[in-house]
Amino acid sequence: MTHYGKIKSYDSSNGTGSITPEKGGDALRFKKADLQQEGQVPKVDQRYSFETSEVDGGKKWAVNLQHEQGDGDHQKDQARKQQG
Repeated sequence: MTHYGKIKSYDSSNGTGSITPEKGGDALRFKKADLQQEGQVPKVDQRYSFETSEVDGGKKWAVNLQHEQGDGDHQKDQARKQQG
């Protein structure tokens, strides 16, 4: 199941971070290896889609993180402006 959230923190020196789910709940940890776009460094408040996986005796982690390019409403507004 795909979830959405915003990056809460990311430490590039150890390659780990946390993401806050949009639907509420505690922030979930993730590893650099779980980012789908190689070479991209996540920034605080960027929106990502993700899935969850249980590791280390049942702790939930965010996996398969994919950067979301803007939100739908913003894209619709831009389209309206271009149409005139």
